[in-house]
Amino acid sequence: MVKYLIVLPVILSLPSLANEKLLWPNNAKAAVNLAYDDALNSQLDHVLPALNKLNLKATFYLTLNSSTVADRLTDWRKAAQQGHELGNHSINHACRGSLPNRAWVPKHNDLDKKYFAEIIQEVHTANSFLKAIDGETVRTFTVPCTDQIVENKNYVAALHNTFVGIKSHVGKIPQNRRSINVMDAPVWTPSGNSGAELIAYAQKAALHGTIANFTFHGVGSDHLSVSKHAHQELLDYLVNNKAIYWVDTYRNISLYVKKNAN
Repeated sequence: MVKYLIVLPVILSLPSLANEKLLWPNNAKAAVNLAYDDALNSQLDHVLPALNKLNLKATFYLTLNSSTVADRLTDWRKAAQQGHELGNHSINHACRGSLPNRAWVPKHNDLDKKYFAEIIQEVHTANSFLKAIDGETVRTFTVPCTDQIVENKNYVAALHNTFVGIKSHVGKIPQNRRSINVMDAPVWTPSGNSGAELIAYAQKAALHGTIANFTFHGVGSDHLSVSKHAHQELLDYLVNNKAIYWVDTYRNISLYVKKNAN
């Protein structure tokens, strides 16, 4: 497993910005989504207090078979009540075991051995579980391991009517009435995980008038971890530059783009 991937480049299932920059709320130069994958203890223990102290809203993509969901359900529900988004990251986080460096994928959860209908059903069931936690019906999805192919078919493309926004690394979502085109925006990959490099990623988004999508896993502990210090540097920078950055959940950003893009 890759050990140092902290900020992920994403291709977005959102309406296209056409040939002009979208005008963000309050004349901000860029939108920023802070997202946290896999439902980890450090997100509840380190991230949520830091976000709430600065009144920043984020998206937590829950893998619903995580023991942290079962053991700390009240904490996740409270996070939603505080205005954070609980996104869909599937139930079992199945990934393709046939790809390079995937020896860690267990045979029982190998996407190459799953059925297309099985994965579609799992994602829909995850939405039902999440609704039982937060009561929401409009949701976004992050693709586990960015793997989209099951039985030689793109299962993510089949979900474009299910979500208002979808994050992944590869592939495109076909045009339709809810998720119109992949958003026409530059994508950058920061080379490290220092506070300065995280901030530079946001600054590039402001330069181009687009979205900075941060996908973290562990913060201060757990896997694929970034330091609490680097994470806090980014949060402080965003708060100190509110005139430049509109920080919100991916659901709210998706809804805004859908409503306002040409």
